[in-house]
Amino acid sequence: MSSEPLEIYLDDQDIAESLRRDVRVGLSAGAKWLPPKWFYDARGSELFDEITRLPEYYPTRAERAVLAQHAAEIAEVTGAKTLIELGSGSSEKTRLLLDAFTRRGGLGTFVPLDVSVSALRGSTETLAADYPGLRVRGIVGDFTRDLHRLPAGGRRLVIFLGGTIGNLLPAERAEFLTRMRAALEVGDWFLVGTDLVKDPSVIVPAYDDAAGVTAEFNRNVLRVLNRELGADFEPDAFAHVALWDPQREWIEMRLRAERPMRVRVLDLEVGFAAGEELRTEVSAKFRPEGIAAELAVAGLPAERFWTDPAGLFGVTLARAD
Repeated sequence: MSSEPLEIYLDDQDIAESLRRDVRVGLSAGAKWLPPKWFYDARGSELFDEITRLPEYYPTRAERAVLAQHAAEIAEVTGAKTLIELGSGSSEKTRLLLDAFTRRGGLGTFVPLDVSVSALRGSTETLAADYPGLRVRGIVGDFTRDLHRLPAGGRRLVIFLGGTIGNLLPAERAEFLTRMRAALEVGDWFLVGTDLVKDPSVIVPAYDDAAGVTAEFNRNVLRVLNRELGADFEPDAFAHVALWDPQREWIEMRLRAERPMRVRVLDLEVGFAAGEELRTEVSAKFRPEGIAAELAVAGLPAERFWTDPAGLFGVTLARAD
């Protein structure tokens, strides 16, 4: 079965307006910040793929181990007819689930949602060829605003992998989960991957690898701003910083100005003091009882929780009540 034409709810103009808005707000703040989604142009996506293969970066391997062990159980428990993936990218890990559902039978439709037209077009065509009995229906959209566009009806399982939920601040997570519940019907399922709290000696190197790939990935956001907005950042004048916050139980990636500088972007002139830091990512780590509580508040009580043998990464299956 061939993939269907993409449903596009996010175009280049939307993305450009969102970038300008985020830059204006984030770089005008007292403590400067940028959202992590702007890492991911073509070069940023290549760098992140490289990061996932680094020895220090455990989340991808650990989540894959969970899915490999429990995909058949997920298929059996949910009995889903429609599988929906938020922030799908290449849907590489999702193949473990698609294989399990194919063996079980009954899955009719796969709906990947992603902001990238090119990535989604490539992945939907490949998946349609590899799973000929499956209807593949790609949606170009943003999971923070387009959940209401998910196809209704049938027994649905929505998956949100990679620990991406940890990039949302607590208030943003609460809003996202509330919207997620509103998009589901009673009895639908939600599967979410979360990196778990552990010794910082394990966490920090995953965001500050010896080869410097994550540092290059972090600085890539400045190159995106230079290209898309005509900014004049000097990326190599910023040092990569990965900092564990034990109170909030999250890691922050920052870029630290190595000397005083002034940067022009849009109609702003942004000053950086020597040593001043620009936050580019928050990645929250979770305790099993914590993610269960957040899901329950949103009306998505957890029914299953699995982790890899080393207890590095968790996957929670919740059901809309």
